[in-house]
Amino acid sequence: MYSNKENVNILTALMVAHGIHHVVVCPGSRNAPLVHNFTVCPYTTTYSVTDERSAGFYALGLIQALDTPVAVCVTSGTALLNLFPAVAEAFYQHRPLIILSADRPQAWIGQLDGQTIPQQHVFGRFVSRSVDLPEVPGNIPEGKDYEWLRTQRWYCNRLVNEALCEVSVSRLSTIPVHINIPITEPLATFTVESLPDERVIHYHDTVTSVDESVVSELADAVRQAHRPMMVIGQYLRFTEDDLPIFRALEAHMPVLYEPLAGPKGGKSFDEVLYHIGDVESYHPDFVLYGGDTIVSKRLRQFLRQGEKEIWEISEDGEIHDTFQRVNSVVHGDLRMILQKLVALLGDTPSANLSVDYMKGWKQSLQRQQVLIDSFKPVYSQMAVVRCFENLLENLDDYQNGNIAVHYANSSSIRLANIFAHHRVYCNRGVNGIEGSVSTAAGFSLGTDRQVFLVTGDLSFFYDSNALWKESLGGNLRILLLNNGGGGIFHQLPIAKNSPEAIPAVAGHHHTTAKGLCESFQVNYLCAHNEEEMRSAIPAFIQMDSHRPVVLEVFTDREEDVRMMREYYRFTIDLVF
Repeated sequence: MYSNKENVNILTALMVAHGIHHVVVCPGSRNAPLVHNFTVCPYTTTYSVTDERSAGFYALGLIQALDTPVAVCVTSGTALLNLFPAVAEAFYQHRPLIILSADRPQAWIGQLDGQTIPQQHVFGRFVSRSVDLPEVPGNIPEGKDYEWLRTQRWYCNRLVNEALCEVSVSRLSTIPVHINIPITEPLATFTVESLPDERVIHYHDTVTSVDESVVSELADAVRQAHRPMMVIGQYLRFTEDDLPIFRALEAHMPVLYEPLAGPKGGKSFDEVLYHIGDVESYHPDFVLYGGDTIVSKRLRQFLRQGEKEIWEISEDGEIHDTFQRVNSVVHGDLRMILQKLVALLGDTPSANLSVDYMKGWKQSLQRQQVLIDSFKPVYSQMAVVRCFENLLENLDDYQNGNIAVHYANSSSIRLANIFAHHRVYCNRGVNGIEGSVSTAAGFSLGTDRQVFLVTGDLSFFYDSNALWKESLGGNLRILLLNNGGGGIFHQLPIAKNSPEAIPAVAGHHHTTAKGLCESFQVNYLCAHNEEEMRSAIPAFIQMDSHRPVVLEVFTDREEDVRMMREYYRFTIDLVF
């Protein structure tokens, strides 16, 4: 029987799965559930050492002899600090030492309880990863009320995988890792018959060169899948020269990417996801994910459903379990790996590939483009962005690549995902509203291209001091969408459930940019209705000016929300 502490069982199961079979254990009560599991598990060998100072070096010696990661397990309090000399030595020897420390529950730290010290990150830079596992129940009921518990369990699994991948044999270089395990009393209950079947994340390090065997394994995974999919997040290194990579991949799987990733803009897939729900024929069984963040919350939720195999190509070497299902992480250059993958896959799709799946996605994405072209929004932010993008595409500078377009966060970038057919720059690293104007302004100082920024009112006014620079030139143009607050908040449940709070949540205001533009000697245009907007946007784009230009378009926030909802209702006839 194993411990009834689920975080201990998750740790034990994943250590076995990652091939860690040797553990030096030290006496103690708080770590008793850990010692028990390692003792009764048939796949682990334990070595009992009383003095923690010696135990750490015992583990180091085992690593040297066996050439494999070895763990050392201690109880809470100063027992952990006694490992420091061995941890430092392992750090400088680049040895994969795994420190497992039992801990008191967080609530008791600093409360004069016995053997309690702050144990998280105690080894500082001498470990490559320090994780603190959550305590989770063994059996979690179904239903939305328990989603937070399922998230905690996924988090525990992910943290252990992340730490153990740091000492994987595929790593080019390793240093110690620290896993801290809070354990609540009672400590000596052992009623679980078997270890849980845990998801294992495999790590492949190809940072110095593309390992052909790893890419070959990836190609095999694509060929074996019935319904593979490629998802590319924000990635600025793709150019038009890389378009053949996208086209070649599309012969083997749907490739979903937003304007933040593709050199010719993205694919408007969010509307397809809005309607397909649980239609099995659209759901992938294999996903290859590369790049950074994606805007679409609907895509993240879609790919978190069901069982599937997910590979991530990670340029920074970190594990980004965006879809809560990642199985393998390849550390390497995204563009280079995709080039190798395309060469291995060739031109002929796998015999395993579902024809209906490919046909369904292809037709739905094509129909979606028909929808965008045919949908005629009434005067609203949606109509403004549609008009702006349509005019932009007809410019010679646009065709020649002499235009760069930035979008601010929230509603603005979501409108870009619908209407933009070019690369879009956006601060999606953290998705904050601050700094959008400054980023576009800084960009304009470093290029001769025309630089456009489409921004909402909160983002603009928050960062209005970006215009407080005399050297800004006429190549900076700002399309300001002003509906008197954060319009996106009116699309969220808070608008219905707490109308009293929405003015504060959405930052309602009656501010205009006219006075600011006068103060900063910036050209100012404005529009209050469709006729004015259709006249102002061409003037805004084509105005000859040595100073920045701001076009402020005023819309009604309720009409903006209504138009977006009508747009998604309109899509259903064209998706299927």
